[in-house]
Amino acid sequence: MRILIVKTSSMGDIIHNLPIIEDILKYHPDSIFDWVVEESFAEILKLHPKINRIIPVAIRRWRKNLLSTETWREIRHFIKQIRAFPYDFIIDSQSLFKSAIIASLAIGKLHGQDKRNAREFLAAFFYHHHHSVPRNQHAVSQNRQLASHVLGYPNPTFPPSYGLPRIPFGTDNNFDGLTLPEKYVMAFHSTSRESKLWPSENWVRLGQRLESIGLSLVLPWGNDQELARAHSIHSRLDKSIVLPRLGLGELSRVSAGSIAAIGVDTGLIHLAVALNIPAIAIYTDTYPNLNGAFAAKDSIAINIGGKGQSPTPEEVFDSFAKLIS
Repeated sequence: MRILIVKTSSMGDIIHNLPIIEDILKYHPDSIFDWVVEESFAEILKLHPKINRIIPVAIRRWRKNLLSTETWREIRHFIKQIRAFPYDFIIDSQSLFKSAIIASLAIGKLHGQDKRNAREFLAAFFYHHHHSVPRNQHAVSQNRQLASHVLGYPNPTFPPSYGLPRIPFGTDNNFDGLTLPEKYVMAFHSTSRESKLWPSENWVRLGQRLESIGLSLVLPWGNDQELARAHSIHSRLDKSIVLPRLGLGELSRVSAGSIAAIGVDTGLIHLAVALNIPAIAIYTDTYPNLNGAFAAKDSIAINIGGKGQSPTPEEVFDSFAKLIS
């Protein structure tokens, strides 16, 4: 049985959709999975050993270059890829107008949310089969319930499995010429929206508390602004490390060697949870009950803070103490 999953972005949304693969395999072990994903997040899916074909799409880039010959060549290639095989089930778990259009290009019956529950009600007009799954629940639960409706098995009530192996980069703590601390905590300090950031001063105070118990912060970054923030935090700590710029695959291996991860509302904290790394997610401007860190069977995740509720470094450190105990 061949299944196409359409969940193109964002990083957190993609990770929250991964558990449906293990759920489906529990009841349909012969299933083959293909997945349409925005090109910048394809590396995440490459970590999953049970995804057969990853079909990258570049909607964000194509929209900026619609008059380019190269853009239309890429679009034709994408259509050829998505139509290479007929599918027994096509699941659009994104339920957006753009994802529904993408899914409708594939060969097979298209499943998605009904117009009352779709994120954009126009998406429902593209689906052959509609399913009513309430959106007032965590995204992981919503995705798992949708897949259970599509394939006709019981709604899962057991903890999810993200299916990503936790594979550290090696045993010598040396990565790309950089020697990492023996015991370290990943610090995902950056996110896409300013209001979701945790002040650098708080990271410094937290880093100092961690250093007092023999732990170091490891600071990744993805652009110049994030690099400047990382160096600002690092400059006031004794044992922290600023990583070189890494791809998602490389960063997952560095993260896999950590004892825990602490991060703001960003896809990287969800990636840590999916890798079974003990994690604390810090919320300042969003609600974690719908999109917070969602622990798997063998992992621990603590959400702290919320809309207009920025936690103190002491509160985060206390949660960390509970996490590692």
